[in-house]
Amino acid sequence: MSRCALITFVFSLLAFAALAHEIQPAVADLEIQDGQVEIAIDMTLEAPLAGIDLEGLEDTNDAANADRYDALRALDPEALEAAFIELWPRLRDQITLRAGDGDLAIELRGVDIPPVGNPELARMSQVRIGAALPPGDAAVIFGWDAALGALVVRQIGVEDGYTGYLTNGALSDPIAAAGGGALSGLSTFATYMKIGYEHIIPKGLDHILFVLGLFFLSLKLRPLLWQVTAFTVAHTVTLALGILGIVTLPASIVEPLIAASIVYVGIENVLSRGLTPWRPAVVFGFGLLHGLGFASVLGDIGLDPATFVIGLIGFNVGVELGQLSVIAIAFFGLAYWLRNASWYQSAVANPASIAISLVGAYWVVERTLL
Repeated sequence: MSRCALITFVFSLLAFAALAHEIQPAVADLEIQDGQVEIAIDMTLEAPLAGIDLEGLEDTNDAANADRYDALRALDPEALEAAFIELWPRLRDQITLRAGDGDLAIELRGVDIPPVGNPELARMSQVRIGAALPPGDAAVIFGWDAALGALVVRQIGVEDGYTGYLTNGALSDPIAAAGGGALSGLSTFATYMKIGYEHIIPKGLDHILFVLGLFFLSLKLRPLLWQVTAFTVAHTVTLALGILGIVTLPASIVEPLIAASIVYVGIENVLSRGLTPWRPAVVFGFGLLHGLGFASVLGDIGLDPATFVIGLIGFNVGVELGQLSVIAIAFFGLAYWLRNASWYQSAVANPASIAISLVGAYWVVERTLL
């Protein structure tokens, strides 16, 4: 790898890291009672306000109007609410809410927008909508246009309420007022496994870089197995503890430390000659931090208490499959073909590790000072 190619690679990664905006699914809590359906939707208002089509989009910076999206993140709540009120008639037309064979008249019943925080992070606002139900006990069907992105729907106020993860404009199954529409154990497992996988590929760039840092230490299987095992056990523990609320740390602490873990593994790859006795222990410690990061994402989506264990296992399996996919892509896409080259370490593994560390260092600064 030439010096020019290495510099290009490093700055390409830095640019991507600086601009990446992860897209989170919206979460809708739906309640049916007293002849009314009430829905509270936690969502990022800036995307529809900017006219961004989220269907299949991995990074908002890929949208033509990404600058408008970034500007909206810096608006104070009052200004953003005014823009949303103006948008509401068009947004309402993208929402489906029906009972029986007829569409319901959707009303906007309130919007809560938090103050401006870190403009590099998504600001989750809450939109409250509702509608009067026709006489009878017809089930409710809810969903929205694919352009508004993925949507988690949770029926509250009843036992065994409906839960669903809707993508590509899909609508919910019929939701009865009495509940009874909860996902089966297998469906819950599959749903949360998909969410866990997507949190790594394509959304989890920081986790991807950490796993690649483990990979580039050595092409030998034993060092990789020791590290991956330590990392897996650690993040499994804190993922469970974080979801249960036993161990929690604010994102302002967890996210910079995750970035620091990326810096560490990249630097040690260059300075060490293989697996050191302390490396698995250090990776285990960093795995605890990554687990808290996973817990934060899963906490935003929520788990049905009735299927908590199955959903948690499914999410964790999805994360593991995502990590194994990263390793498989790196191995068969690069290392397999170059593993016998005498210059692999100096020309491929070391430059890649340096690039990974530089991206991590940028994130440390961004997440603490910017």
